[in-house]
Amino acid sequence: MTLQERASTLFVGVDVHKDTHTVVGLSPFGERLFEKTIGNYEKNFESLLAEVDECAAAQGLTPCFGLEDAHGYGERLATFLTHARRSVMYVPPVLVDRERGRMTHPEKNDALDAQGVAKVMIQGIDRLPHVIVSEKMKRASVIKELSQDREYLVKEQTRLKNQLHGILHRIWNTAYQGKFKNPFGKKALRHWPRAVPKSVPSFLVSSLKRKVRRLSSIQEEVAEIEKELNELMERECYTLSTASGCGTVIAAVIIGEIGDIARFDSPAALAKYAGCAPREHSSGKTIRHRKTRGGNRRLNYALHRMALSQISGTGNEKAREYFQRKVSEGKSKVQALACLRRQMVNIVWMMLKTNTPYDACWKEKREERAALCDEHTAQEKSEERKKAVLTEQPKKRGAPMLCERRLILEMTHGSSRNVLQREDRVDKNTMMEFQCEMNMP
Repeated sequence: MTLQERASTLFVGVDVHKDTHTVVGLSPFGERLFEKTIGNYEKNFESLLAEVDECAAAQGLTPCFGLEDAHGYGERLATFLTHARRSVMYVPPVLVDRERGRMTHPEKNDALDAQGVAKVMIQGIDRLPHVIVSEKMKRASVIKELSQDREYLVKEQTRLKNQLHGILHRIWNTAYQGKFKNPFGKKALRHWPRAVPKSVPSFLVSSLKRKVRRLSSIQEEVAEIEKELNELMERECYTLSTASGCGTVIAAVIIGEIGDIARFDSPAALAKYAGCAPREHSSGKTIRHRKTRGGNRRLNYALHRMALSQISGTGNEKAREYFQRKVSEGKSKVQALACLRRQMVNIVWMMLKTNTPYDACWKEKREERAALCDEHTAQEKSEERKKAVLTEQPKKRGAPMLCERRLILEMTHGSSRNVLQREDRVDKNTMMEFQCEMNMP
């Protein structure tokens, strides 16, 4: 945004809540122009937009909205403003907290929070991302919610397994571990309630049966969510799960956190968002980089698991070679894994951008395609040159041009004297001139 555009903008900060939103409008110089509290319904959004437009017209400004939360409680307002073709920016809450911390008397209420959002927009609107409401974002939001539901169920499943370990140990001691390879499989869960000795207290038996029923139900729900995720990703033609080390679960996490890949212009931007790009910490002649702790940690964790799977025994040979090369360069295994994770960002960005399946030997195939393309181009140029020679008009009447004579020699493989002698139109001077050019005796 240029200086002139910033000077003609009405900065509208919104502090979103579950039931109400507080809105504060600031001029380009930080002067408060209006304050309003609205409900979280479409009729309230329409009245807000009318009042903002009226204030902007009176001041000769163009409104720009900023929201702290555009995908939670503020999703309805963000969607309404986007469909109304208004500029909507996402303002991270940490920036508002920093703005509040610079005040002499830092106080907090809804109006001050909304004013802080508007001040952050005034100071650094060029660094803030736009809120994008598209079909891809909606589909990715559905995938994200299903993925989060699965994570909650898996955590609850882990707690139940730990509790069942304790109950089974109290009933059978350590002997229960040798009865089944997986003590929480379907067959094992059917067996435990039936095989309880009669001497076991009744409350322990009841607790065992409740936890077994709950664990069986959670396992069915997890399988159902995974099936739904797989069908949804196939229907939307996502190819990320074709990458080695990236199954349906990890692919769902990555797609859900990225949303619309159009938000990121390059793999470097995506790496910055995921916290996979090192942070420069240089001074004077000392140039160094540090590992960043910021970024989207959920996306970072998914990429980390993907990189670990790549260097496993059943992973990708190219990834293992890259990992070993970085270790041989003097990097530690943690640093080499961070480098591989950064390469995973490039692959993910390209696969989502082009919607193509994963290919581990893409570089070799690209070189082969380039060689074939160069060969085809050379053949086309040769054919074009021959056509141009044959269609070009001679400079002298009765005498072929020099390029035409060379082409005739190439076609006859050196029998230039015989060819020229057979040409009735070639005179003696042309013959001598041509012999000198070809170094003929």
